[in-house]
Amino acid sequence: MLNFATYQQQAMTTAVYPGRGEGNFTYPALGLAGETGEVCEKIKKAIRDDGGVISAERRALLAKEIGDVLWYLATLSTELGLELQEIAEQNLAKLAARKANGHIHGSGDLR
Repeated sequence: MLNFATYQQQAMTTAVYPGRGEGNFTYPALGLAGETGEVCEKIKKAIRDDGGVISAERRALLAKEIGDVLWYLATLSTELGLELQEIAEQNLAKLAARKANGHIHGSGDLR
């Protein structure tokens, strides 16, 4: 069964960019921004062209783009010395605590 730790390790086996594995967080951060933009672009076109309905074809294309976002998140995390598994676990715990405290809505990092 695939988990974030395994995914993160395997993602780095396909990472080819300058300074790979040397703390080069710039390249994967820029790639993450680009791929996130591509996801948003496909959603925008669904709104513009199809009244917000996501067709099966567009859903398949979105899945590929979201996969690219995940790859860049994994490589960025590795370059920063972070574990995606820990990030995911901590994020869920943070959100559960916010919900329990009635602070799930609003803004600010430290709610």
